[in-house]
Amino acid sequence: MMRGRYDNQVVSIIMPCFNAMKVIGDSIDSVLAQTYADWELIIIDDASTDQSLATIEPYLTDPRIQLLAKEKNEGVALARNDGLARSTGRYVAFLDSDDLWRPRKLEQQLTALSEKDAVLSYSAYETFQESSFNPVKVIYVPESITYQELLKNTIIGCLTVVIDREKTGTFEMPNLPGGEDTATWLNILREHGVAYGIQEPLAYYRTSGSSLSGNKLKMVRRTWRMYRETQQLSIFGTCICFSFYIKNAIVKRI
Repeated sequence: MMRGRYDNQVVSIIMPCFNAMKVIGDSIDSVLAQTYADWELIIIDDASTDQSLATIEPYLTDPRIQLLAKEKNEGVALARNDGLARSTGRYVAFLDSDDLWRPRKLEQQLTALSEKDAVLSYSAYETFQESSFNPVKVIYVPESITYQELLKNTIIGCLTVVIDREKTGTFEMPNLPGGEDTATWLNILREHGVAYGIQEPLAYYRTSGSSLSGNKLKMVRRTWRMYRETQQLSIFGTCICFSFYIKNAIVKRI
């Protein structure tokens, strides 16, 4: 993996987008509101069929914001990888086009990375309903987490992660239909040991009320596949981790 080719001050923010015309403006605004201003925002439009591109266009007057418009929809993992390939910053953060950050998110996490000499920082976050901005619940996180602990508790929210690529080198997300983000954190921690969490919620995750039971079933299947394909766990090992995953998923909803 290549190291040392990054701009040491820049945070590269990777934002995949698909048919997000109603919400992506709020997400971009939350990046513009960051107290840490040395960032680049790479928006990857995954062949949207709505007016997402028209919504994004006015923001391109800011030289820190780039747009990559794909002609073919290939899914969120490959969209993020396209953004990673174009990025230049030492640090990488991820924000989906329907989620939001608090203004001091990057500032606080860069401080945490420096103080802990850490490879990956994450934080607590709040969930809110798609139809309103009324926070529903805070998802709290442990102060630190190892590879083995993350296998049993997939608690790290993608929208909260900041990674130091001077430590990891270049990386990509596995091309999976779900769980590609957790697989990425696992791959990093398997090599680098420990990630550190911030207890204060620094982001907002938008939830949809539609087809919740169907979405849960899909996530269960995808998590099983992620364990088997990306971590090469045995059936027995997968069953053990999966039992903890189900337990922690239930606790998260209480």
